[in-house]
Amino acid sequence: MRVGITGHRGLSAAVEKLVRASLDAEVKTYEPTELCGVSCVADGPDTWFAESVLAAGGRIEVVIPADQYRDGLPSTHHVTYDALLRQAVEMHHTGMGESTSQAHMAGSEILVGLVDRLVAVWDGEVARGFGGTADVVAYARRTGVPVDIIWPDGATRD
Repeated sequence: MRVGITGHRGLSAAVEKLVRASLDAEVKTYEPTELCGVSCVADGPDTWFAESVLAAGGRIEVVIPADQYRDGLPSTHHVTYDALLRQAVEMHHTGMGESTSQAHMAGSEILVGLVDRLVAVWDGEVARGFGGTADVVAYARRTGVPVDIIWPDGATRD
């Protein structure tokens, strides 16, 4: 079973705690030896999900939206990003160089095309920019990929 992740970045520490607990509970609904998490491993839910899948005994695949994608992530996330890449059983590339919104959406479309289900850490609001969580959810729904929404009670977004 391949399960993908999309979600809001920049969540507060309090919301992170709620979301991590929800992601761990979601991951536990799958047989770990049959679970493959697919993620772009950006900081936030992408990484928390990948870490949860690995901790449960599953495996991960990583989608890299652009050659320069890592450079656009916070430098404090680079060590974690690199560690997750090393643990990936497979990596998928868009072939794009520059890390733009278009590249991020292309990566998300590849991710959605690879998975049986998509988990979305999403507040239900419209995307704040092209390729945001709402756009990925809409794309998954248009292509027939089931979406499981995670937005815990008490969670807020700046």
